[in-house]
Amino acid sequence: MKKDIHPDYHMIDVKLTDGTVIQMKSTWGKEGDTLSLEIDPSSHPAWTGGSSRLMDTGGRVSKFKKKYEGLGF
Repeated sequence: MKKDIHPDYHMIDVKLTDGTVIQMKSTWGKEGDTLSLEIDPSSHPAWTGGSSRLMDTGGRVSKFKKKYEGLGF
């Protein structure tokens, strides 16, 4: 097997949308870094039954609604 071809697999903190922090192994970042999620199983409509709303962080939904406001969207 070739040496030094595999990424570093280490522990990171993952911060969920409700503020909960969990530790998991990942190749993302460096040891001890924190990955903040914008969406997770507690807020995604696929897991919540569609009752929660997605946050429009990029402004795309509002841009679409403004562009087509006369059509009833």
